[in-house]
Amino acid sequence: MSEILVLVAHVDGAVRKPTLELLTLARRLGEPSAVVLGAGDAVVAIAAELGEYGAVKVYAADAAEFADYLVVPKVDGLEQIARAASPTAVLLTSSGEGKEIAARLALRIDSGIITDSVDVKPGENGPVATQSVFAASFTVDSTVSQGIPVITVKANATSPQPAQAAGTVENVIIAFSDAAKGTKVVSRTPRESSGRPELTEAAIVVSGGRGVGSAESFSVVEELADALGAAVGASRAAVDAGWYPHSNQVGQTGKTVSPQLYIANGISGAIQHRAGMQTSKTIAAVNKDSEAPIFELVDFGVVGDLFDVVPQLTAETKTRKS
Repeated sequence: MSEILVLVAHVDGAVRKPTLELLTLARRLGEPSAVVLGAGDAVVAIAAELGEYGAVKVYAADAAEFADYLVVPKVDGLEQIARAASPTAVLLTSSGEGKEIAARLALRIDSGIITDSVDVKPGENGPVATQSVFAASFTVDSTVSQGIPVITVKANATSPQPAQAAGTVENVIIAFSDAAKGTKVVSRTPRESSGRPELTEAAIVVSGGRGVGSAESFSVVEELADALGAAVGASRAAVDAGWYPHSNQVGQTGKTVSPQLYIANGISGAIQHRAGMQTSKTIAAVNKDSEAPIFELVDFGVVGDLFDVVPQLTAETKTRKS
């Protein structure tokens, strides 16, 4: 069976959920092999988890360069493993780092690249990647016509499905290029944890827009998000007004999300915002303007004042969970 490489995203010894989704997708295409770079002593535990989700083989490489320098050491590692394995495809997450690694890898191995896929399936001429393009106005299926397909996939493209495999660790020694030490990490500051899921990886996102009215009023959105175990998003209007951090902006100039459920509160649905969330599996909206563009794409819509509707939804959610 053809080998499919999956670059593992991990933090502090924990595998990120999008990686498990990639392994699930990779099983459609062939035999998944995971690539773990810079995990240190955590590689054994990581490999065991990857094996639970279908990784037949785990290529592991560890060196100080992976932590001390940006991006290029990982490109070096993935390139050398890809050249040795000659896989049918290479899958990566559609994070900022994932897409940069993918682009550099594709250039080095003279291959085509497809980014921000929302699905991957087998085809007659290799993997077929589904993308949402032109501000989510069209859905297209694409294939790579040259080299080993390098494909990045958005979080929540599928649900991780366990499938026990060997997860055999194969240690690899990487020869780093001169470019690997071009950008050195001089310090790190831990991100303050909100206790909520990462926005781009969350299965549920609750967002607020201009209709929320103020920074203080965003507590209504946050309370619903916490009741649902969701991430909090914001429209550009809310961010520009200073009501919520830019890191939570959903849209063409913010972050792109594709959760199982997206709830838009007080968001009109301008094309800039729609481009960042239109691939969500289920979309619900609360807006007092019945003519708001957001209602053109929702699965469920409520015409009403969000300060009346959302607290009721929060209370009902808490009641059903208790």
